[in-house]
Amino acid sequence: MKFFALAVAASSLAAASASPVSKRQMGGILICTGANATGDCVYQKYELYKCHELQAPFWQNSSTFAPDGDSFACYPRLSDCGAICTSPTGCTSGHIDFDYEHKFNLTASQWSTLIRSFDCFKKRQG
Repeated sequence: MKFFALAVAASSLAAASASPVSKRQMGGILICTGANATGDCVYQKYELYKCHELQAPFWQNSSTFAPDGDSFACYPRLSDCGAICTSPTGCTSGHIDFDYEHKFNLTASQWSTLIRSFDCFKKRQG
């Protein structure tokens, strides 16, 4: 009986260790209404290559926009998803990634009251 219990336990352990480990998902961003991750905050994984509209209280009110240290970046936009950009200077500040200097204080780049939507993409290795 002891042998049978030991065999069952060993096979259960082998089956558990054989299960695949899920890969960590890319696209995590911390968004806060205040600079330096203060105020109302949300951290979420966002699908790449898809436009995401900010909702209250973050719509045109995001001083922290801090992507994870993964190999991706995001374009914050002046318009809602699906809108056509008509600004002569463009509708994005350029890409924001983990290394962006002002990700914890978008007031410094004057974008804290402008972001309405964003989309993210995987950066090329090289």
